[in-house]
Formats: sequence, structure tokens, C-alpha cells
Amino acid sequence: MKILYTIGIYLYAFLLKLVSPVHPKAKLWVDGRKGVFQKLENSLKTNQNPVIWMHVSSLGEFEQGRPLIEQIKQKYPEYKIVLTFFSPSGYEIRKDYPLADVVVYLPIDTPRNAKRFLNLVKPKKIFFVKYDFWYHYLSEAHRRNIPTYLISALFRENQLFFKPYGRFYRKILHFFTTMFVQDKNSVELLNSVGYNKAIIAGDTRVDRVADLAEQVQPIPYIDDLKQDALLLIAGSTWQPDEELLLSFFKKYHTSLPVKLIVAPHEIDHAHVEQLSKMFKDASISHIRYSSLSENTKVEDYVALIIDSIGLLSSLYQYGDIAYIGGGFGAGIHNTLEPATFGLPIIFGEKYHKFNEAVSLVALKGAFSINQLSELEEIGKKLLTDSGFREKSGNVAKAFISSQKGAVDIVISYCFSEK
Repeated sequence: MKILYTIGIYLYAFLLKLVSPVHPKAKLWVDGRKGVFQKLENSLKTNQNPVIWMHVSSLGEFEQGRPLIEQIKQKYPEYKIVLTFFSPSGYEIRKDYPLADVVVYLPIDTPRNAKRFLNLVKPKKIFFVKYDFWYHYLSEAHRRNIPTYLISALFRENQLFFKPYGRFYRKILHFFTTMFVQDKNSVELLNSVGYNKAIIAGDTRVDRVADLAEQVQPIPYIDDLKQDALLLIAGSTWQPDEELLLSFFKKYHTSLPVKLIVAPHEIDHAHVEQLSKMFKDASISHIRYSSLSENTKVEDYVALIIDSIGLLSSLYQYGDIAYIGGGFGAGIHNTLEPATFGLPIIFGEKYHKFNEAVSLVALKGAFSINQLSELEEIGKKLLTDSGFREKSGNVAKAFISSQKGAVDIVISYCFSEK
């Protein structure tokens, strides 16, 4: 099986190289891995400090690993951090992350690359975040007795590790010194296949979003838009979400004191143009954030389209209700951010893979809908019943407070004897 796995890795890399001339993401993936070993050698050849290697798949996993890096740098500043990404969508955004001493793409998972990488980096500790189980890197680290940890892990029964034919993948689990998982179910699944070194620590993302709420900065023009109205903030939306939202908003914005901010998941020109046309067709006065200036009478508009990166998490400080997109596609996006600001949350039906969303629904801090009539029912109640709205928001905020502390657990365990 190991041979087939390795062949599959080489084939994957070859296919990406083949399509890279016509596929921008594949080109970033291929070109970004050129010169990685040289960069590592140049950056670390005179290093005398201990090194921690953290690997993340993409941007979401980086946000889970980030609070751990911040704590390490604060408490153990002697450590150098080497941060690797698998995906361009993470690397291209965070390649200049200041708390990492070196940020590179992870070379493809081959025996030769794993040996060469570990020879250059010489990590004292290794942290993988959530998933991305690369056999050759992990087995080589295990062979060298390098403490290797998995943080914010979440396992489900349908994963390959727990299938009758998943023996090869189960072996990978045992390369980890310790796994810090999010829930009891993950521990039980791991125990069922003979892995008994899992600790329930929770999700480090909670620590991250809690920090964001404490450090949040004001955003220009939003107070001017809101005035005395309630503010519905729709984050990471896709077209099905936007169609529902606009139908709801068109019906109620003239009779209820509500304004709308939409921050679509994709902010390319074509999608923003399409979204703007939807507002026009619905006769909803709106403006794009990039068009705002000191001379703009923002209060004259009832809706705002966010066409800039990096604003969404801070926007929630102004909100009264949040709608999170993705629930009619591959799955919902981040619900922790609005919850930490005490907003009741609405999202579509595809949320069951996200523990925090399942918990929030059970606690009535969040509400799942699958059609317009359900959005109208819960949306109108949240807008008109202030007691219900505040109670739901307080439940969401309390949930975040109850889940904090994962980073402290990881730090105290992994550095207690070092």
C-alpha cells in the first residue's frame, strides 16, 4: 500500500504540473514549491535555536494553529517557527506572517523530500493542525523520535482510518506522539482502532476568535450606515444564500428597522457585479464598501456589499443578527466569529460536520433553515422580539466562553518537560 500511496503522490504532482499553464491555483501550487529547500537552507544554516515545525493545510487550519504560535512566541521566544502550507489559498495570504521565522510550501510527500526537509529544519517538536496526514513526513519524524502532535483534530466514523480497508491509514495515526482532539467521539473512535494517546482539548479556533473580539478595531462608515437600525450581517455567502437573503430583505426592510451587510465568500469582479445586479433588481438601495468616502451619505443606503478582504470578523461587532453562508453548498463557514460577539446566527442545512454549529443549534444560539419560509419565520422573530434576540445572542457568546482554553492545554502538555 505504501508503494501505491507514493505513486499516487507523484501522479498528483505530475497532473498539477500538467494543468498549471491553464489553471492559476495549480500554477501557484507548482511554482511555489520551486526553491523551497534552498530557502530553508538559507534561512536556517546559521540557526542555533531550537525549531518548531507547524504544518497546516490552508487558511482555516492556519487560524487554528495561529494562537498556538502566538503563545509559543510569548512564553518560549527561543524557539524558531517553521510554518508550512499545503494549499495556495493559505500560503499566498499568510506567507508574510511575522511570527513565523520561515514560511514555505510543504514539498510533496516523498521519502526523499521528508528526509531532506527534516535534515534542514531539525525540528525539536512538530505540530500538525486538524488533518493533512502525510505518511512519509510523519513516519520519518517517528523514526527520528521527534515529538509530533496533532491539534484541533476531529474524527468521524466515515473516515478511512475506521474502515476495514483502512489499515495503512491507521498506521499513520500511531506516528503521532499525542493527539489533541475536539470531542469525546474522536477519542472513542481512536480507541476503537488501538490509538490511546488522545486528549480532549477542544478547538484552538475558539481561543483565536476570543482574542479577535478583545482586539477588534473600528471599521469606518459602519456606524453611519447602521444609525438606529438593526443590522443583519451576512458573512461568506454564496449565490443560493444571497437569493434567499434578498428575498427576505426585500419583503421586510421597508416595514422593519433593519439594514443589511453582505460579505460574499468570493469577491471577484464578476460575483460582486452579479450581487449588485440582484440588489438593483430587488429595488434595494445599496453601495459597495470600496466606493465609500468621506463625502458619501452612507445613511441613505439600506445595504452594503463588502468587496474588500479582511473586514468580516471585525464587522460582527456592529451586528445584531448574523447569517453565515455555505449551508446550501459544501458546508457552512465560520460561526465562531459572530458567536463571540454575541450574535444569534442563521445558516443553511449543511452544518452537521461542524461541532460548534451543532452545539449552537442545540442551545438555540443558532438556527438552521432550508427554505425562504423558514428564514422569514426565524428572521422576523429575531428582528421583532428583542428579548428572544438578546437571549439567543447571549447563549452564543456563553458557548464561546465555555469552549476556551485549548491552547493552554496543548502548551502545558507539550512543554511541561521541555
